Amino acid sequence: MTADSLPIPLSLSMEPLSKANHGPHSLLFKHLLSTLLEVLRLSTLALVISLEAIFILQKWKPIFHFLLLSIFLFIFIIEPYFLSSTPVYLVDFSCFKPPNFCKVPPSSFLENASKIGSFDKESVAFMAKILTSSGIGEETYLPPALHCIPPKSHQQESIKEAEMVLLPIMEDLLSKTKISPQDIDILIVNCSGFCPSPSLSSIIINKFSMRDDVRSFSLSGMGCGAGAIAIDMAQNLLKVHKNSYAVVLSTEILSTGWYPGHERSKLLLNCSFRMGSAAILLTNKNEARKSSKYKLFSSVRTQRSFEDKSYMSAFREEDSEGKIGVTIHSDVFQVFGEVLRFNIKILGAQILPPLEKFWHGVSTIRKRFFEKSREIYVPNFKSVIHHFCLPTSGRPLIREIAKGLKLGENEDEAALMTLHRFGNQSSSSLWYELAYMEAKGMVKKGDKVWVLGMGTGPKCCSLVWECFRPIVDESSKGPWADSIDRYPITP
Repeated sequence: MTADSLPIPLSLSMEPLSKANHGPHSLLFKHLLSTLLEVLRLSTLALVISLEAIFILQKWKPIFHFLLLSIFLFIFIIEPYFLSSTPVYLVDFSCFKPPNFCKVPPSSFLENASKIGSFDKESVAFMAKILTSSGIGEETYLPPALHCIPPKSHQQESIKEAEMVLLPIMEDLLSKTKISPQDIDILIVNCSGFCPSPSLSSIIINKFSMRDDVRSFSLSGMGCGAGAIAIDMAQNLLKVHKNSYAVVLSTEILSTGWYPGHERSKLLLNCSFRMGSAAILLTNKNEARKSSKYKLFSSVRTQRSFEDKSYMSAFREEDSEGKIGVTIHSDVFQVFGEVLRFNIKILGAQILPPLEKFWHGVSTIRKRFFEKSREIYVPNFKSVIHHFCLPTSGRPLIREIAKGLKLGENEDEAALMTLHRFGNQSSSSLWYELAYMEAKGMVKKGDKVWVLGMGTGPKCCSLVWECFRPIVDESSKGPWADSIDRYPITP
């Protein structure tokens, strides 16, 4: 998707949701309740300290000191410990580096498109305009089936592409983490547009001879946000299945999603989507704590499919000639802005410091009931988050999200550079961004990384990871190994 071709810009101001929205009052209540609980905890701490000082000065009996100590331990240590969920660790991840013969510079893409009989001159000119403004560079990749004239979009070609992008990263992940396919308890494969039978997860189980009791899932039709959603699903499964390993494989099969028609709203994905895949190993094993790269700090998932306008904003359908493609409507970025605001409010209530939540709550009440023309205070997420992995659905969208979150000049660097080097790889792009940060040495122990996935539906999933150990020697490994020294560039 590219915002330059759409008339309505994305707005990320933290204004209240419209009256038609589901749950704004309950969301506001949760936000205020979270803030009040934080205030109550801090007030209790201040009270305990004050009473302890009085007891010491008045030389009260030790039993009173013991009671105060018990209250303190319960509120600040025991109660949070028992209410905390099962920790989920990210042991490591791998990203697919396509072979050089799959590279397609924009000029070659347009030359091939002009030779395909299904595109007229106007369609080729439109795709040229989209590519020019998209932020995509000269070294992105398309699968072999789309190098053919005309492109091949048969079932067998899609199966070959799936094996090409999934099998190598699975092997690389197993090699990195030194685990056997027999050790894997949960397998989740997400691919939005290609859903074969047997499923993609069955293909992986067959190729790697995995256990007969492995819990396998295939997610389809969930768009670019499916990679983050698969992680959220895995962490929920790991809450139930103790002492387990979970592998998530994220990709998009492009040969099955190629649109050979003339409708401009369906041509957008031809221009921006490129090859990519990622494999992620998660676990809840205690012994993995020291070796894991990250711990899942927070996860928030929201969607707006209940609204017809939102549901239809990006839709896979036939055109007037019976050719299938994904229609991107002109209001899609307005819809994405709404689902993102909804997600951010919940995430902010979970992770922001009490003072940030307080000022945002006050400004929300003031705008809703008193000064409707006044802007709502946008919380400073940088007080908690150190790095941001944003959706790579086009340069305008990346910059609009960064602007809405009040990010600094270089804090959208990973997203822009990933888009330039690899294009929009749908659900796996977020992991190429994280790989970029690691290769550049940006992520330090203790840092928090916000991974933001958004996709059709529309749906949004935020993952906040806390770096658990030093990240070193990543510049010579992974998808950026041969190009990291050339970045950043001015896109």
